[in-house]
Amino acid sequence: MSAWCRVAPRLESFHTERRSASAPKSRITAIGRTDNRRCRAPKQQLSITKLWSTGVKSIRTTRQRASHVDYSPPSTSASLAGENATNVILVGSEVAPWSKTGGLGDVMGSLPKALAARGHRVMVVAPRYRNYAEAFDTSIRKAFPIFGGDHEVGYFHAYLDGVDFVFVDHPSFHHVGDDIYSGDRASQHFRFALLSRAALEAAWHVPCGGCPYGDHNTVFVANDWQAALVPVYLQAYYRDHGKMLGARAIQVVHNMAHQGRGPAEELDGLFIPDHYRGHFMLDDPIGGEHMNILKAGLAVAHRIVAVSHGYAWEIQTDMGGWGLAPLLRDQSWKVRGIVNGIDYDEWNPEIDEHIQTDGYETFTASKEGLNGGKAACKAALQRELGLPENPDVPLMGFIGRLDAQKGCDQIFEAAGWLLSQDVQLVMLGTGREDYEASMRDMENNHKDKCRAWVGFSVKMAHRINASCDILLMPSRFEPCGLNQLYAMRYGTVPVVHAVGGLRDTVEPYNPYENTGTGWNYEGAETNNLISAINNATNTYRQHYDAFQDMQLRGMAKDFTWNLAAELYEKAIVDAKFDDYRG
Repeated sequence: MSAWCRVAPRLESFHTERRSASAPKSRITAIGRTDNRRCRAPKQQLSITKLWSTGVKSIRTTRQRASHVDYSPPSTSASLAGENATNVILVGSEVAPWSKTGGLGDVMGSLPKALAARGHRVMVVAPRYRNYAEAFDTSIRKAFPIFGGDHEVGYFHAYLDGVDFVFVDHPSFHHVGDDIYSGDRASQHFRFALLSRAALEAAWHVPCGGCPYGDHNTVFVANDWQAALVPVYLQAYYRDHGKMLGARAIQVVHNMAHQGRGPAEELDGLFIPDHYRGHFMLDDPIGGEHMNILKAGLAVAHRIVAVSHGYAWEIQTDMGGWGLAPLLRDQSWKVRGIVNGIDYDEWNPEIDEHIQTDGYETFTASKEGLNGGKAACKAALQRELGLPENPDVPLMGFIGRLDAQKGCDQIFEAAGWLLSQDVQLVMLGTGREDYEASMRDMENNHKDKCRAWVGFSVKMAHRINASCDILLMPSRFEPCGLNQLYAMRYGTVPVVHAVGGLRDTVEPYNPYENTGTGWNYEGAETNNLISAINNATNTYRQHYDAFQDMQLRGMAKDFTWNLAAELYEKAIVDAKFDDYRG
């Protein structure tokens, strides 16, 4: 049976608008496009342009006509997914480039494209925080009963890079704008409960490319606690009632520290059936019994993905599980780790637009490139930031959020020793006010060696990665981490605390066999960071050929989304053939 766009006869009864028994049957065929993932009605039905312009009534008419129809994939070419081709719907609170605060936005923007390239039909559902120019109003409206009332949402749609991007429109999303996670706990729970309900109905009611995704051969991929109600609502309000039996759910954990907790009484607003309330309850030794949205999503999902192999192990430990380790250990058969990829179109030293002016130069992954373009970038950054222009001094960088997780306080503690050495340090980030003050103090006390950029700049992030010799990532925990991948892509050697994705992606340097791509150290302590930095700078000064070999090995690594998409595909297939009910 087709994996593309099939509407099973038994699901007809789940539509609000049913086709009458006397209504004529018809067949919708997939048109031959290069991406092979779009469907269009034949001439006797409404064209797509006509469909959008005539609004909800026409959309419903087309859906009625499309009942009992088999949507077959085009036979022009074989996809990488083959018989595993699936309708995949990713749900999350942010998606780059429209909304982004961190790695989640990057994943939601890049993973769908990689899955689509493998032959899956892919939809992304995220809030519409602003009036996005690329997305147009589908005229579809749906109301959902949460927090004591019916709340209506609209659906906006954009089709880019082979992916259907569906934005859920509601005043609560526009109210927060770019400050995605602002507001009190209750307002966040309201917004993301609404997103989760809307995402499930998008499968039926948003006619992407002329036909909805439906629920046959469909897998929802819920990202972090903000979408963790998707598996719960899917099971409680659909599958338990004989609806959407062809759909499954995967819960992805990007950061276990954020779980959507709240007082037990706040569970009432989420509109959860009584027999599912137990999945939410957690007895915290400190805070007492409370409700936990991520816990419920993990309990009910058919599969669980952590964003690195190391993090999949860490969240099952008492230290890394943030109270949910016992649940994950009991369901360890559902858990796997998949390392994120990076966008090689954006992060490419050969074509990066941010290193083509102001004395910066693009470069290739070769010794000529390191000695030419990368050396030019180093000199350009030193000039731009007012540091002494010196090609021989080790130039180190830090890019990240200024908080305890990222371990930047260890850099501040090490500053006395670090900046007494013949080195230069550039730090870019924003966060805790006391950490911002410490960063400024480092610059004020060491104006010839240190620069602090409080804030964030995409251009400066690219230039630091392209220019520095060494990148510091002393994170106390790091589910996956992306900056170390960006750094290696640009021939910058990472020094990392060996946790989570940092352990998975940075191979420790072995001077005897001349292998490895960076320095890993165990234990989030300042002395351990100092020791690792000392080893890195000594290698730079005394064994520069070996250091360059390490740079080139990092540049040769494959951190594209291709492998991650293949592994996600395996998780999707496993979920599809699992009838686990939570």
